[in-house]
Amino acid sequence: MQTFHGAAEAAATYSPAEEQFNRRRRTVGTWLAPIVFFSVWFAPFGLPPDAHTMAAIMAVVIVLWLTEALPIAVTAMFGPVLAVVLGVAPAREALAPFADPVIFLFIGSFILAQAMFVHGVDRRIAYTALSSPLVGTRPFRILLVYAGVTTALSMWISNTATTAMMFPIGLSIVAHLTRGGTAQYGQVRRFAMALMLITSFGASVGGMGTPVGTPPNLIGIGMLEKIVGVRVTFFSWMAIGVPLVILLFGYLLLQFYFSSVRGLPVAQGSTDMVREEMRKLGPVTRAQWNVIAAFLVTVTLWVLPGLLALAGAGDSVFARRYAAVMPEGIAAMVGALLLFFLPVHWRSRRFTLSWDEAVQIDWGIVLLYGGGLAVGELAFKTGLASAIGEGVTTWLPSQSPLALTMLFTFAAIVVSEAASNTASANMIIPIAIAVSQAAGVRPIEPVLGATLGASMGFMMPISTPPNAIIYSSGYVPIGQMMRHGFLLDVVAFVLIVVLVMLLGPLLF
Repeated sequence: MQTFHGAAEAAATYSPAEEQFNRRRRTVGTWLAPIVFFSVWFAPFGLPPDAHTMAAIMAVVIVLWLTEALPIAVTAMFGPVLAVVLGVAPAREALAPFADPVIFLFIGSFILAQAMFVHGVDRRIAYTALSSPLVGTRPFRILLVYAGVTTALSMWISNTATTAMMFPIGLSIVAHLTRGGTAQYGQVRRFAMALMLITSFGASVGGMGTPVGTPPNLIGIGMLEKIVGVRVTFFSWMAIGVPLVILLFGYLLLQFYFSSVRGLPVAQGSTDMVREEMRKLGPVTRAQWNVIAAFLVTVTLWVLPGLLALAGAGDSVFARRYAAVMPEGIAAMVGALLLFFLPVHWRSRRFTLSWDEAVQIDWGIVLLYGGGLAVGELAFKTGLASAIGEGVTTWLPSQSPLALTMLFTFAAIVVSEAASNTASANMIIPIAIAVSQAAGVRPIEPVLGATLGASMGFMMPISTPPNAIIYSSGYVPIGQMMRHGFLLDVVAFVLIVVLVMLLGPLLF
């Protein structure tokens, strides 16, 4: 059975040098983790017993996440389990975050994305856009539509899966690019590099647009609600995320147009190939209509509170009742459950999605979120987070909201170059909350900066799975990935800080 997660894993390949680096990193982590644990355990920090024990647990979890000596989902479970074994918290308290409502937002959105993949809705969207007569043989239009579809899809489904799906489409465009054309080899190579890089970069950028676009978004939202008591709605997140996506998308288009696309002739064969693939898909199937319907129902349920607020009815009885009975996690599950009720063929009792297909979602990310939230909550409940916050604030030259937002946005971007974006968010966000509280600054802006910054990581093939996927094409020299990735990191840092500081006080 072909699955969304499986396709992404199959595409995410590493070069021998990268595999050797990863193997050495895991080996270092295997030996370093127990050394760090016992070093912190016996260090004279002067903390309360539970906080001291939790410090050792957090230290070993961070080492394991950075080195990936264990699968990151296993590490996420290891932290709260170790906390129970060492008496930091009872099992019911330590494991409760694994059933947090946001977990069901993950599950519901993953099942919807799985249905899109199983029935080819994502491919239909991509080929429909690229086969439009408006695209034609203009290289900039091809880049615009291709990148636009990638970015838009990744707002709703996994960045890795989006890249895995668009990757072969991009390779096919490159393969047909010069058939009958006059483009030189160097021009084709530059365009191929631009198409590959914008596949990965666009997917990572698009994921920031909605809460379900990438796991760090939900981690930041969940920790703000559980630890700070601030609820970030689907609509309010998009009020920051979508402008950021649009600005970064515009930058990517300009960057690659002037560096790789301008002046490139494109033969008719590239568009003919897309139309042929579109023809092979045939008419829209009943299953695809069902998936689209379930997706539209879910999105409507997500954004309805924001629409009511814009209409001036945000404080009405209906709006308050709706918020109570239809939080984002329940809305996601309603859409996912529809897939099991909408029939494809009633007589044979075939429905849009089977359970065997549904369970192929990435459960590791679900566990990683639960474990990260558990470790973060325990750090605050034991007093460890407060101690860390007070310690960090003593050496900060400035403790203003702007300074803290810049600090934790930068920290998340840097860490995400070496660790997964989910692990980066789990490590940086609790510290951002603790330091903000110790400095007497509301943590919303620093947490939003850290959350969005964790979705960066563009400079190396090992930084993100999308980078690894497109690097395997052979069209992207490591030097070019580092150069373009660094520039995008810098632009993203500036835009994140500016938008968070401008819009954060207005929205929350």
